[in-house]
Amino acid sequence: MSEHLEILKTYKMYIGGAFPRTESGRFYKVFNNEDELIANACLASRKDFRNAVESARSAFSGWNGRNAYNRGQILYRIAEMMESRRNEFEKELTAIGFTTNEARADVNASIDRLIYYAGWTDKYQQVFGSVNPVASSHFNFSLMDATGVVAAFAPDASPLLGLVSVVAPIIAGGNTCVVLASEPYPLVSITFAEVLNSSDVPGGVVNILTGKKEELAEHFAGHMDVNALMITDKPSSELHKKLDELASENVKRMVKKFITDWYAKDAQDPYFITDFQETKTTWHPVGF
Repeated sequence: MSEHLEILKTYKMYIGGAFPRTESGRFYKVFNNEDELIANACLASRKDFRNAVESARSAFSGWNGRNAYNRGQILYRIAEMMESRRNEFEKELTAIGFTTNEARADVNASIDRLIYYAGWTDKYQQVFGSVNPVASSHFNFSLMDATGVVAAFAPDASPLLGLVSVVAPIIAGGNTCVVLASEPYPLVSITFAEVLNSSDVPGGVVNILTGKKEELAEHFAGHMDVNALMITDKPSSELHKKLDELASENVKRMVKKFITDWYAKDAQDPYFITDFQETKTTWHPVGF
């Protein structure tokens, strides 16, 4: 028999509940910790990002309109599906240099983080909302409401736990998102997208791109239909200035989470949900 020819997998992007190839036809090579070629990943373009934003915007009203309990159920379902595919995640993490114990701990922490935010979906309104004292004959309520479409950069050094820690609080609060995965370690992000696709998450709620941050950053910050931008790695001073300028031009909320240890206690917090919420106040007359 002839020798088997190994075919490397091309990891596609996740946009609108589907797995398209990049419209540009470009890809980049992904190597393991021994500098061996293990896969190809799509090199997302500006057009891919625009398509992802359109999908996120289309999905926003339906996702935000779901009751909080149902969003919690879906986040818990993602955790369940991750548990069933933990061997695949651990294999991909060990390929990029994680020890077996480190890979297992990373998957465990990712599952726990999803469950943490699933538990907050029907509680953060009670904790952060309020009934305000007013001098007139009215009830005055302050409630949290989702910001809209959030564009985010997942941390390069934490390709799974960091990605989950970015996505979970955004969607727990009713937002939709477009996330750029870790550039050097994109494989687990697409495997996570496959989990999302089988976990009752409506198409377009989470969109995951792979590619170069330097190429896509200005489009993330400058797109007029993106309501907020989240940064997790400190960019170069020149890029940082450019992102701030573009975000301020279209009054985009900028959230910076420069977390070095995604296992730390401060890497999960219900306030991460409120980072992408608008406080809206309602007046209701009484006594008439």
